[in-house]
Amino acid sequence: MPDITQARVLILATDGFEQSELFSPREALMDAGAQVTLASIALEPIQGMLHAEKGLTITPDTTIDQVDADDFDALVLPGGLANPDALRLEPQAIALIQAFFDADKTVAAICHAPWLLVEADVLDGRQITSWPSLRTDLENAGADYVDKEVVIDGNLITSRKPDDLPAFNAALIEMISTQVS
Repeated sequence: MPDITQARVLILATDGFEQSELFSPREALMDAGAQVTLASIALEPIQGMLHAEKGLTITPDTTIDQVDADDFDALVLPGGLANPDALRLEPQAIALIQAFFDADKTVAAICHAPWLLVEADVLDGRQITSWPSLRTDLENAGADYVDKEVVIDGNLITSRKPDDLPAFNAALIEMISTQVS
């Protein structure tokens, strides 16, 4: 397994995140030795979803306004319908995503999370995948949409759905290992 014990990874989420798309990468990163921080809009527990049903909650470690991209090596954006839709209305969340791109750091987005990348205006000329219903939004933002379980374009990793998590997590850990070694 690649060494990421020195890595610091930020996960950005709020209510309505797809449960597996937050918990699976978080667990994989922590199992590989990374320090993982969950940031949200507020410090109250956030509600996960199992598709349309309520799932587990998790309490964020900090708030979006308390984090700086300079303090992290990578950013993970879980999907779910409500989560990215709410976060794209938060200027500090969008600025944080832009800062990761400006610093050429790893950004990994799955399912509906690429909506945040549309809002951050970082997709022009990039190859990307997502949940199929986002295709038109992504193409309108200048992205080249590809229907594959994981797409890597520079430091951007994207996947389509929870079934893609094994490939998503592996690509994330591999990319982080090349950047922090």
